Amino acid sequence: MGNVNMLESIYEKSLNNEITKKDALDLIKSTSQFELYDTADKLRETIVGDKVTYVVNKAIDITDHCMIGCKFCSFRDNEKYRMTNEEISESISQGEAIGATEICLFGGVTPDMDIKYYCDLIKQIKDEHDICLHALSPAEVYQASVNSGITTQEALVELKDAGMDTMTGASAEVLVDSIRHEICPNKLTTKQWCDVVKQAHELGIPTTSTLMYGSIETWQDRIDHIFLLKEIQEETHGFTEFVPMTFLGENNELGKISNGATGVEDLKLHAISRIILSDVIENIQVSWVKLGLRMTQVALNCGANDIGGTMIEDKISTAAGGGYGGYLPVSRIKTLIEDIGRIPQQRTTKYEYI
Repeated sequence: MGNVNMLESIYEKSLNNEITKKDALDLIKSTSQFELYDTADKLRETIVGDKVTYVVNKAIDITDHCMIGCKFCSFRDNEKYRMTNEEISESISQGEAIGATEICLFGGVTPDMDIKYYCDLIKQIKDEHDICLHALSPAEVYQASVNSGITTQEALVELKDAGMDTMTGASAEVLVDSIRHEICPNKLTTKQWCDVVKQAHELGIPTTSTLMYGSIETWQDRIDHIFLLKEIQEETHGFTEFVPMTFLGENNELGKISNGATGVEDLKLHAISRIILSDVIENIQVSWVKLGLRMTQVALNCGANDIGGTMIEDKISTAAGGGYGGYLPVSRIKTLIEDIGRIPQQRTTKYEYI
């Protein structure tokens, strides 16, 4: 009875945005996992209802050459390619042919990928296609600004003027510098990532937010990361969603010392994210490419309400062992959602219903 009362208290504290880091850590350590999932699912139902949203999109990875060299990356020089602007445009046309409303445009970074390169590419895309461009990451914006000798603020202004609609929340990994020093020492720092995101939000560029978990970080690190994202959202209101992404260890250096997260950890992470974020970041997305379709269904019953996109292509996850395919047709998405008694709802990048 005491545990039931505790979880009822957690439910109320979450709705009132009163969950503390200690609450979160205690829940992970001491609560029955199924009670944790159930509490998160009730919060999801209260906050966003029974619709599970999805977007029809295509991912385009510009190049697998990269100067950063993260230890968890299996994508770098995997195929040794770089797409031309014309090849990118043709790939977008293929996405449009199956109804894509969003193009996710990102990839590795090289010394010649400066702001002029990205802006010329974005302008060409916008001239040739009427589609939402969900592009780059804070790391790519930061490195492009360095390559160009300008500030990240100036870089974002130019990217927005060129036609970049929204920015990805990738390259966050774990926003704890002691962890970043071990897994991605050449990537921008926690403060630099947060600064780029806040600047984007201030300029009216919405972004996603992410966490890569399951490598060498602790539960405390994960919780610190989620609370940091919550603080940013309370300040800027610029995040459209939070996407927990389980670490995939095939074909990379970090995978030699880390087995990745367990299935229980995957579900607990989605549940605790809902309890911490509550309605501050309303949308919690399950990465089906990384978790697989069966675990995705379960995670949608642990606080999540979005299944991401059709993707059509995800070379980064596939290279790291995400063996669940690179394309999930809308018909399959609807079946997966209806199978758990929920309502499929197509959305735009900014979570407007279609």
